[in-house]
Amino acid sequence: MRITTFNSLRNRNYRLYFAGQSVSLIGTWMQRTAVYWLVFDQTQSNFMLGLVVFATQFPSFLFSPLGGVITDRYNRYKVTLITQTCSMVQASLLTFVVLFTNYSIWEIFILSVMMGIVNAFDLPARQSLVNEVVDDKKNLSNAIALNSSMGKLAWLIGPAISGIILEKFGAGVCFFVNALSYLAVITSLLSMRITPYVPQPHTKKIMKEFKEGFQYLKNNPELGKVVLILACISLFVLPFNTLLPVYAKNIFHGTASTYGYLNSSIGLGALAGAILLASLKSGTNLKIFLFVNLLILSGALLIFSHINYLPIALITASFAGFAMMSQTTICNTIIQTGASIEMRGRALSFFAMAFFGMQPIGGLMTGSISVYIGAKNTILLQGVAAIIITLFFAAFLLNKKKKKKGLEAEH
Repeated sequence: MRITTFNSLRNRNYRLYFAGQSVSLIGTWMQRTAVYWLVFDQTQSNFMLGLVVFATQFPSFLFSPLGGVITDRYNRYKVTLITQTCSMVQASLLTFVVLFTNYSIWEIFILSVMMGIVNAFDLPARQSLVNEVVDDKKNLSNAIALNSSMGKLAWLIGPAISGIILEKFGAGVCFFVNALSYLAVITSLLSMRITPYVPQPHTKKIMKEFKEGFQYLKNNPELGKVVLILACISLFVLPFNTLLPVYAKNIFHGTASTYGYLNSSIGLGALAGAILLASLKSGTNLKIFLFVNLLILSGALLIFSHINYLPIALITASFAGFAMMSQTTICNTIIQTGASIEMRGRALSFFAMAFFGMQPIGGLMTGSISVYIGAKNTILLQGVAAIIITLFFAAFLLNKKKKKKGLEAEH
């Protein structure tokens, strides 16, 4: 591994950011795993599983445009601090409801919606903050990739721990651990030495600024098409993980730990992909990598769909995770390094809309379709959809020509 893989960690603020987020994201994945398992375990319904994915993520789609404008108009550091605090409150409420009340499944849904709303403001602010905590902009792409690596490591560790805790102590303890984990990220943010924020006058209305963001992507096809690809994949392909509890319990005849291991296998592959991306040289044509990853994702889903042997399924899931999150990181990097600084928050809000907005709709579709054709055939169809999307955008992805500003961090 090249030493340049960790260049951005030389920066004190980024080290604090990285450390705090690493702890917090493990808790986030523990909570997400516990929520989905809790809903499926109590309802035994594929549709309800898709519905809780929808409840968790669709609010991000609705509020992400506002979140992007808020990020561009106000102090991103303070917005991130507020959203992380709100996330801790949500996890604490979830803990209280599950541990100390005779709750119904709909209370879990309501709190999931609350989390989705917070995420709509948190993602563009927290992602944009990376640009401010990295002093040397030549290391920006590296910092974004390391950021992704951190998330994938959490994806590897969080579900595995969650599965064990779910079996021994129940979902409430998972939620409690997540609430505590936010203390790490809040402490890291408060310990940073941030350049004082200089407010800028904003004479335009919020809706006008949102329209400007849409027009900006429309006029920059290198960015706009990347968002469109992410939206298609998020709608038709990525929601395959909605059915993982069904595979764990009904196909592999396992427990919550089995579900945790499936999630962690995806996280292991995703971590490997993120480390690979962090090791790439600045200026690398990421569209080629995006094309290859989409082919890997389609192949992995086609194989995974009808496997009945858990060890092989775990290996295949790792390949799916490698491709699944590599393409998300590539899209994120292209947008962050290609968008102008005054439009970056709004560009990232469209990224969030494509990623978090399409997945819940796709999750609801996945849960509904699987009721009629089964989980195996549903994931098989998602693998076919990945091939179709890859071929449709092949000309764009394989075109080596790019605008001067395309992938370079020149802002």
